[in-house]
Amino acid sequence: VTFVDQDDPAAWRAAVRPTTRAFFAETVANPLAQVLDVRLVADIAHDAGVPLIIDNTVATPYLQRPKQHGADIVVHSATKFIGGHGAALGGLVVDLGTFDFTADAARWPQLNTPLARVPGAALTEQFGPKAYLTLLRTKYSQDLGPSLSAFNAFQLLQGLESLDLRMARHSATAQTVAETLDTHPAVARVHHPGLASSPWHDAATRYLPRGAASVFSFELHPGADADDDFTRAAALIDRLHVAQLVANIGDARTLVAHPASMTHSHLSPAQLAAGGITSATIRLSIGLEDPADIVADLTDALDALSPGR
Repeated sequence: VTFVDQDDPAAWRAAVRPTTRAFFAETVANPLAQVLDVRLVADIAHDAGVPLIIDNTVATPYLQRPKQHGADIVVHSATKFIGGHGAALGGLVVDLGTFDFTADAARWPQLNTPLARVPGAALTEQFGPKAYLTLLRTKYSQDLGPSLSAFNAFQLLQGLESLDLRMARHSATAQTVAETLDTHPAVARVHHPGLASSPWHDAATRYLPRGAASVFSFELHPGADADDDFTRAAALIDRLHVAQLVANIGDARTLVAHPASMTHSHLSPAQLAAGGITSATIRLSIGLEDPADIVADLTDALDALSPGR
């Protein structure tokens, strides 16, 4: 794997090697809510002869449909917004049927040569644009066992029924919360693409017309050192009552996390810095509670960090 700055087209092009088989990116990245220029990256991927795989977990199909912007395969952690309640583990792969795996057949032998478990012609000859999905079903799902239980499938399908209503609420409330945080004296910066100050605001306007994401982060003012930043972040989180300290996102409840010590704790200081994460970074996943309650909860906790309190 070669990691690149997703906002740098030259970095994507420079990373292509003869062994490159796919580009992979998130429509809205976790935890800083960077918004991907999907069309730009899709065009670069296709110039390199490979598909663009998009993780659309945070945006969901309600906020963005990546196929409209050139993506070829979409993946979701359905545990998040699709299920909507943090109650069922699951994931899904959506083959959009847009990538031609026969254009460079030697590059994709598992799709263009006959498989013993699927007698007859190659998958691309038998199933056309559904060849990749057929490979997932007949080989990887069968051999590795990533199959949902019937009850988890039911929970995720039930969650899908209210996806549009929930995402509209998540996004609208997150915008309100971000605007409030942006004016609080204890907050140094808010990473939310719905704010005009965000470097991804223009991309959000283009790619997320129904509303920006509800998973985003904010920064406390830096202290004396990383330990001081962690202490202050922990004190803030301890004062919250509505927001709950959970590593998940996309829940009906508002969740808070400290990336440097939780979800990204395996990274080195240099890797954290490269990802824009500090010990003063706090991530939020805005839930379905009354917006006023969420704002009041965060404001009260932040007020306690202000000078003189």
